[in-house]
Parts: sequence; structure tokens; C-alpha cells
Amino acid sequence: MERYKRLVTNTKVYMSIIGILISLLFIKGHFIEGILFCLIYLCLIYYNYNNLREKNNNWKEFLEDFSENLDEATKNMLINLPFPLLIVGEQGNISWYNNRFSDILKGEEVLSKNINHLIEEFDTEENPESDKIVYNNVKVGDGYYDVHTSIVKTPDKNYVDHSLRILYFYDITTSKKNIEAKENIMLIEVDNLDEVMKSTEEDMRPLLAAEIERAINSYAQNINAMIRKYSSNKYVLSVQSLYVEADMRRKFEILDIIREINLGNKLAVTLSVGVGRGGKNPLENHNYANKAKELALGRGGDQVVIKNGEKLSFYGGNTKEVEKRTKVRARVIAHSLNNLISESSNIFIMGHRNPDMDCLGAAVGLSSAIKKKNKECYIVLEDGNNNIKYILDKLSKHKEYDDLFLTAKDSMPKIDENSLLILVDVHSISYVQNPEIVNSIKKRMIIDHHRRNPDIIEDSIITYIETYASSTSELVTEMIQYMLDKPKLTQIEAEALLAGICLDTKNFYFKTGVRTFEAASFLRRSGADTIDVKKMFGHDLSSYLKKAEIIKSVVVENDIAIATCPPSIQDTIIAAQASDELLNITGIKASFVLVKIDNDVNISGRSFGDLNVQVILESLGGGGHMTMAGAKVNDSSLDEAVGKLKGSISKYLKEGDKK
Repeated sequence: MERYKRLVTNTKVYMSIIGILISLLFIKGHFIEGILFCLIYLCLIYYNYNNLREKNNNWKEFLEDFSENLDEATKNMLINLPFPLLIVGEQGNISWYNNRFSDILKGEEVLSKNINHLIEEFDTEENPESDKIVYNNVKVGDGYYDVHTSIVKTPDKNYVDHSLRILYFYDITTSKKNIEAKENIMLIEVDNLDEVMKSTEEDMRPLLAAEIERAINSYAQNINAMIRKYSSNKYVLSVQSLYVEADMRRKFEILDIIREINLGNKLAVTLSVGVGRGGKNPLENHNYANKAKELALGRGGDQVVIKNGEKLSFYGGNTKEVEKRTKVRARVIAHSLNNLISESSNIFIMGHRNPDMDCLGAAVGLSSAIKKKNKECYIVLEDGNNNIKYILDKLSKHKEYDDLFLTAKDSMPKIDENSLLILVDVHSISYVQNPEIVNSIKKRMIIDHHRRNPDIIEDSIITYIETYASSTSELVTEMIQYMLDKPKLTQIEAEALLAGICLDTKNFYFKTGVRTFEAASFLRRSGADTIDVKKMFGHDLSSYLKKAEIIKSVVVENDIAIATCPPSIQDTIIAAQASDELLNITGIKASFVLVKIDNDVNISGRSFGDLNVQVILESLGGGGHMTMAGAKVNDSSLDEAVGKLKGSISKYLKEGDKK
């Protein structure tokens, strides 16, 4: 009986294996081999069945003999299969492989060794109930393979390996080499060359320029790339895919090499690099590279962005943005906006969801300049929040602002083909107050200071994103001075803009440059009262106690504070304020506060700049700046979100250690 059970068990296992293999042959396009094996298998069953039926009328004896014959035939069939095959036990030990796989190993003995010896990424904890798993581009011996895995359960649970993993290796060496040989396009821009040169003694400037060019040319030579310089600070490279992949593993060391150049320059040299790959032809790869470089520049520079079809990858981006001293671009943008305004029938200004003082201040200041040009202007605003309640109450006391604010629903009837939409403090379609408004207005302009996100609103006539700026209110304040011959703001408009600057600089502590103080000086001359601005940021006792309750939950590791809001607190504003407060504690370099609202968890991150909270939260789908960022983890518990956050922090710290 035991022998009978064993034979039945073996027969079922082998039949399952052959069934899977024949299926794989058809999936991979080996139709001739697949049909041949099907015919052989059917003939084998038919022959054994008829032959044994004639010889033996005893069912049990017939089954045993049939199983033995089938057992031997299937073993020979598996051993001589024309493709590599491997069987792995439940614990990951290699139990068996065929002749074709032995040829790949070139005599190396791997029997009884763990599969991770060959495939590092193989998951030995794989759920036996899971679907088929494929490992792509696995290098074994001198070749590359796509490895298809399937699980076969043996009926006899007394076996040590109750679940067997069958690995079928599909040779992609030729296609892999073709992919590696494909040409990628790389665009390199020294994104702060003018500022660096101005910070260097005049007699050292030629040497510095030569050293930068030498470093870039040397980098191109090391990766066997064709390089051409097409501007004073711009280069185009054509490079094979395998060299790009090698550079990805090295985290693009060229960023560090360039940054370490020091020939008397007070500012570090940084690069913005865009790589286009995966396109059908060089032209498509160039378009990918151009979009990737624009994204790198929009995110503050000092980074590499790779665009592979629709997939984006980011490397670097750990340097603080350098303030640009020239206001030429602000003047050009202001004049371009004036032209757009004059050509438009009416103008709508809209910000992000849950608007703050920077968003509202920029909108109010911009509407003031537009109305002075005798144009119909509206600010699209849904219900206000506590963040902006003070300024909205003040505006409501003045009749000239009665018709300024409209809901999205009331705005729709007023939109026509000549309407203009100005988005302030936001450029991502997923964060705007109302996407329907964005889709309804063809003429669009963006004014923002956040690092550029991949889901930026496309096809805008003007995209004015300056990550060096402290706030959108600072950018708008500069533009107003060029939009009007005699710029003049009311006291409440000036205070709204100043409040926006104060909010994003944390009262001029963070991201504050010379131009920030120049903008504040203009607003002060326009009548902004600093005491009134201070009142806008006042907190009631209830809010203060809530922040204290959040801070009580803090856990500090590696000078990074993580706190969670209790269930009674479901307010992202309070969470953000608590995150700010945590930075006032000595020894804390960065802080994260998590708050659960409905099924989602919102994360607010702050730092002094030593840690890039934008990069940390970007891996969780968020964004922002080096010192201030946020993210939302959908359909998650607080514990799960904390786990994901810690994983992202750990990854960031590990990558930092490797540099």
C-alpha cells in the first residue's frame, strides 16, 4: 500500500510538472515543441493504458505498473528537455535540475544548495497559495534569463518538501544584449554656473570653467559616450543602456565629483541631468531626456532624473537650492502675464486643497494687480479653514472684495474659451482644489515654489516654478512690482502676502534669502502691519493642548522624531504645527507627525536641511521641500504608515552612508 501511495504521488507530481512545462512552451511561442510534447505525452498515456489493460485485469496492479512506466518515461522526458529546468524544495534547497541547466552551470555543483546562491532576489518565503512569479533579467553563468516559477503541491504531506517550486529558465541573453546596446540620451546642465562664477575670484574663473568641463568630458569618456557641448553650460550625450544601468547602481557619482570641485568658488557646482531611455528611437529618447531634465531643474537641481517610458527614477537632490540674485526672469514672466491678461476675457485664480496663508496671500495679491488692469478676476475657493479664517474675516469687512471669491460650482458658468486660469502654490493635478476647473480652462499659468512633481499639469502657457524662492507670495510680490507702473497694494493685501512669506519661512528662519527680505520690505512700505500678521498665526488654548498631546507620543531615533496623533485629533493643520514645534527640541534634526483621517494617514515632515524630508516622503507619494514636506498614505493604519515611513527613512540613511 505504501508503495502504491508513493507511485500515485510521484505520478501526480510529474504530470503536474509536465503540464506546466507544456503550457510555458506555448506561452513563450515554442509551438512546435509544445505540440510535439503534447503528442508524445498523449501517446505515452494511450500506449501504457492499452498495453497494461490487456496484461492485467487487476485495477490496483494495473495502476502500480502504469505509474512505474509513466514515472520512468516522465523522468527521461524532464531530464532531456531542451530548456533549463530546476526544482526547489519548500525551504529553498535545490532538489533537482536537468541536463540543460547543468550545461549552464558548466560543471558547478549546486545540488542541495539554497536557490539564493543563484538568484539573490528569490523569495524563499513565497506564499504557496500565490500566483506564478517571474524574475526578470536574472544572470546565471554567462547568460540572462527570465525565470518563471510555479508551485506544485505533493499529495503526500509526509514528504519533507510538501510544496515544490519549479523554475523554468527562458533565455533572453540575445535580447538582453540588444537592450544593453540601445542608445540612451543624456542631457547635462550645470544649473548654477552663473552664480558659481560670480562667487569666484576673477582670475580663477577660467580655471574653474575648465575643470567643470574636464570633469564632464572625463565622465563621458568613462561611460563610452558620445558628447557634444551645445551651450556654455549644457551637454548632450549618447550612451549605451548598460553604462546607464551601471551608473544607476553607483547612484551617479558624477553628482558628487562635480560638487567637490573647489577652485575658490564659494558655491558648490551642481548638475541637473535628464536621461531618456526605453523609447522607440533616439528622437523619442531625446524628448524623454528633455522632460526629465526639466523635472530635475524644477526640483531644485543637483540630481539625475531618468524617464523610461512613463516610469521616472530619481537620484540625488540633497543640496539646498541656491537663491538666484537676478530678477530678470521675474520681470520677463510679469510682462508675459500682462500680455495673457490683456488677451483674456476673465481670470480665475486657484490654489491647492486646504489652502494656507501662502496660497491665499499669493491669490489676493495677484487679484489686486489684475483688477487694476480693469479685468474681471475671481479666486476659486471652497469653504475656508482655520488657517485662513482670520484674513477671510478681514476681507469680508471690505465691500470691494465681496465678489472676489467664488466656489467651483459658481465659477463654471463664467468660464469661456478666452478665460485664463492662474494656479498659485500648486502645480500637481492631484493637489489642486478642483481638477474640473483645470480641465475646463485651456489657457493656464502656474506660479509655484515647490519642487516639481511628476504629475505636473501639462500644456501650461507659462510655468513659473522657482524652488529657490521662500514662498509663492514672494514670487507674486516681485511680479506685482513689474506688472504695474506704480505698484500699490492696500494694507490688507500687503499683510496677506507678508503672512504667506512668514508662514513658509517660519518667521524668516528657513529658506530666507536677500530677495525674501526685499519682498518683505516692499510689503512693509505698502502698509503691512507686522502685529496684524502676527495675529493671523495665533493659536487658541485648545489647539495648544492638542499639540502638547501629540508631542507626548514622540519617539526619537537617529535624531529623527516621529509622533502620531491620537484618534481624537484629526486635523492636518495641528499635525503640521506639532511637527514645527518638535524642531524646537534640542538634538532633533527632523520631525514627522502622522494623523489618521478616515482611512488615510497624512504625514507632515520638517527638518533643518540636514535631512531631506522631501526625498524621504516622496517615496511615499508625497513631496515638498528639503525642509518641509508632506505625504498621504491611502488605506492604511497608523502603525502601517509608521512602518512605511521608517522604511523610507532607513533607505534614505543607507543611501547617504554609501556616498
